Amino acid sequence: MRRGIIFRADQHQRTRWSSFLAAFLFIFVAGSVFAPEKAHADFRVCNTTQNLVGVALGYRAKTGWITEGWWHVNASSCTTLVVGPLTSRYYYLYAEDAQSGGRWDGKVNMCVAENQFKITGINDCFARGFQRAGFQEYDTGEQSSWMVQLTEETPPSAPIVTDTPPR
Repeated sequence: MRRGIIFRADQHQRTRWSSFLAAFLFIFVAGSVFAPEKAHADFRVCNTTQNLVGVALGYRAKTGWITEGWWHVNASSCTTLVVGPLTSRYYYLYAEDAQSGGRWDGKVNMCVAENQFKITGINDCFARGFQRAGFQEYDTGEQSSWMVQLTEETPPSAPIVTDTPPR
């Protein structure tokens, strides 16, 4: 008789454990699916034109000035250039319309190359076999995300800034 009681207690205990495990898994899965998306820190460029745009980015790193490119940003789309926390306060952007030859540029000269590149240093571009382009400066301040919109008109005087990536 005790065996039957012990068996029933074991069976009851297993049933309770299974119910607990099922409830935990349900809550975990539901929390994962319905949890709000965390904000990501990044630097994005959105192309509102109808043409493909090539984008180059400049920034100051521990090793010195860095320029890199080319990111291709399709018409009416966005591309993330820096994923994660922004490590510099100032970023520099240069972009070219691949079809019409239009440019989004500025007064800060930095080095670029014809094909994909990552260049350390901004001086003596021609002597080192690179080209020189004028980059527009963006002061990101303490923002967690930064977005620049490239439009058909002259680049806007103030970029659009968001705390979270646009959806």
